[in-house]
Amino acid sequence: MSNFPIVIAGAACAGFLQGLTGFGFSLVSLSFWAWVLDPLLAATLAVFGGWVGQMLAAFTVRRKANWRHVLPFVLGGLAGLPLGLRVLPHLDPLLFKAFLGIVLAVWCPIMLVAPRLPRLTVGGRGADGCIGIVGGAMGAMGGFSGVIPTLWCTLRGFDRDTQRGVIQNFNLTMLTVTLVTYCATGVVTRDMLPSFAIVAPIVLVTSLLGGRVYVGVSDITFRRMVLGTLTASGIAMLVASVPKLL
Repeated sequence: MSNFPIVIAGAACAGFLQGLTGFGFSLVSLSFWAWVLDPLLAATLAVFGGWVGQMLAAFTVRRKANWRHVLPFVLGGLAGLPLGLRVLPHLDPLLFKAFLGIVLAVWCPIMLVAPRLPRLTVGGRGADGCIGIVGGAMGAMGGFSGVIPTLWCTLRGFDRDTQRGVIQNFNLTMLTVTLVTYCATGVVTRDMLPSFAIVAPIVLVTSLLGGRVYVGVSDITFRRMVLGTLTASGIAMLVASVPKLL
């Protein structure tokens, strides 16, 4: 694989962040991989790597799930998955890069200020389910299942353990169903397996390291650094892709 170093760097950085914060694998990995890999391979690797990290977290970073909070997201996510699966085979490289750039450039700054925004109390479980639909669709398109639900939980004012419990269980469910569907529909091919074999051990090691560092490092400071870097990456992708699309 000619892009071996980029694949390793993306998996390592994304695995570490996911171990530290419990989310963000696809955003970080694709900020590396979207530059050099075919969109379908990049999206599939992001789903697989995120799934490996979430499986590890299920056993090493356990959070008691309040299923009253989790279930609306999961049911909505399952309904949204088919929408994303319909879009996935038709992803254009430039559109994919522009889409990811928009997600990074918009979502990351919002996440920086979200804790200071007024708490949302409207909509109840119905609104949570709608957010789950969006998360499920984005998950099928490349493992972005946790992006919108994470922001929503923050705006809801969920405490740290409740939010991690919701996102961890939601992401694990969405990524598992997405990966199984990829395999069943032929999205995952034999040619992708060597890339899977490279990504899996890197994610396992770096996720464990991230989980250990989490204990002694300020999560707020680190998140600011990561989100700032991802924002810059998203802007760079927009600069590279939008002029060509126009």
